[in-house]
Amino acid sequence: MHVAFGTQTLADAREQAVRYVEGLAILRPAVALGVARLSYADAWHLAEPLFCGAVGPDGETCVDVPEHPGFHRAAGINGLSWGGGDPG
Repeated sequence: MHVAFGTQTLADAREQAVRYVEGLAILRPAVALGVARLSYADAWHLAEPLFCGAVGPDGETCVDVPEHPGFHRAAGINGLSWGGGDPG
């Protein structure tokens, strides 16, 4: 699925895209969050992942922003966290 929308900055676009994908995943649990991408206008070849995507010990996928500090976290209120924690 492709959703087009306008924003002022890339940060605003990323935040809005994450909201759309998370909302869709609530309505349709079969939607895989880890495959969501963000691209500029018609620049499909520059699509960036919206989520980290690291795979956890039980097969869950990290739904934090790419290159985030600290633990990875799975989707949901009680989602599993894993990893080395805060590197600082």
